[in-house]
Amino acid sequence: MKPERKQRLLVVVFIVVVTGLVVGLLSYALRENINLFYTPSQVAAGEAPTHQQIRVGGMVVTDSFQRASDSLDSTFLVSDGSATLLIRYSGILPDLFAEDEAAVATGSLGDDGVFVAQQVLAKHDEEYTPPEVADAMQQAIDKKAATEAAQQVETKALNTPEATY
Repeated sequence: MKPERKQRLLVVVFIVVVTGLVVGLLSYALRENINLFYTPSQVAAGEAPTHQQIRVGGMVVTDSFQRASDSLDSTFLVSDGSATLLIRYSGILPDLFAEDEAAVATGSLGDDGVFVAQQVLAKHDEEYTPPEVADAMQQAIDKKAATEAAQQVETKALNTPEATY
């Protein structure tokens, strides 16, 4: 092998190794900053990790909002149509936060199944629902409808008298 070719090969190998190391180190450093989104149904099913920063979202359940009289602590329920999740938050809620409206909370899920939020986001106008919340809620509604339809078919089959000959 000629010295020029050998030198070029070494430069290419060096570049590939350094690029691989940089990508690996960046991936390792940024893995803690990934915020995964979960629905209340996924949390109830045990799919969401505990003690790790995640996001949850859904519609704030009517008459579920409670605020402490002596602090900024508040609790409320969010639902995706098939499951609900209790969220505890200490801080000032957004002006547009309201019951029966979409909300997304960032925080961590405790061992007791209560989501402790560090940030709560509310929708910004009457027509907008965050896409991830809208998609998750639609999937939960479709899943619930499919389950109910299957139960109705099963009930109907059990209640149908068999023909006797």
